[in-house]
Amino acid sequence: MVEEKKTLEDLGEAVAAKSAAVAQAAENPEIAKNSVDENTVETSSIAPDEIAKVEPIIDELGRSYATGKRKNAIARVWIKPGSGKISVNGKSPEVYFARPVLRMMINQPFGVTERNDRYDVSCTVTGGGLSGQAGAVRHGISRALVFYEPELRSPLKKEGFLTRDSRVVERKKYGRKKARRSFQFSKR
Repeated sequence: MVEEKKTLEDLGEAVAAKSAAVAQAAENPEIAKNSVDENTVETSSIAPDEIAKVEPIIDELGRSYATGKRKNAIARVWIKPGSGKISVNGKSPEVYFARPVLRMMINQPFGVTERNDRYDVSCTVTGGGLSGQAGAVRHGISRALVFYEPELRSPLKKEGFLTRDSRVVERKKYGRKKARRSFQFSKR
């Protein structure tokens, strides 16, 4: 365990000893390889391929699960390899999301990653309105894609699909009609 430094003099001595060790390591690299301080990690022993390696998270049925959120809507999303069939609360997206803009939002993660018609999506959505639910499904699909294929993280992150949009409705304040709207002022 590291001993505690109680005074500024003790701290000054520790900093001086550390800087002397760094200077000695710069002069003689063979000593630096053999001596590893408890506060430092020897980076030469770690291969660059091992650093960025992230394992996919897949359950025993071959699916990846993620939760997406937007406003007050929460979407539970499962994806698995398939023909591109999407099911939202047991219905097709054309029935559940009647507006084409909302259906386009759901398919955006697949378009960005060029994975159209490769995954079947099954999701359940609760809370909020249709727009918030579509945003929640998009967020959930993006996260599930990253869990299934970790190398897709950078294009999805670049488009902002992995970021939970934290904007929610402001609460109503007392003495006001809504969050900021005051009651109509009457002069007479």
